[in-house]
Amino acid sequence: MANPMNDKIEHKIYIKSDKLIQRSRELRKAQTPEEAKLWGVLRNRALDGYKFKRQTTIGSFIVDFSCSESKLIIEVDGRQHMEQEEYDIQRTAFLESQGYRVLRFWNNDVMKNIEGVAIKIQEALAQLD
Repeated sequence: MANPMNDKIEHKIYIKSDKLIQRSRELRKAQTPEEAKLWGVLRNRALDGYKFKRQTTIGSFIVDFSCSESKLIIEVDGRQHMEQEEYDIQRTAFLESQGYRVLRFWNNDVMKNIEGVAIKIQEALAQLD
């Protein structure tokens, strides 16, 4: 006989996951100008043949860009990240515990120095190979 408690737990996980997936879809549709600019560099395996995805879920988090084959996450941070430093530290610690490396770039860097950002990403990918 099935345990009704397990059904409730599984259902809650499914609802949470479903909401997270829906939110990631919304974020893909409403990307920031900085995310759009970086996506232009990363999409279609344009950067050294690595496949990146945008606004994907890892655990209970949505990350800006991820490359699962190299376990690399790229975050584009705006002013709000200055106010949530502790949250970002905990989030990064979780992602690293899952085997990912997290690179963070400020919006300003992406908009004014996209070539430099691309070089740093290439360097990180080379280190992971």
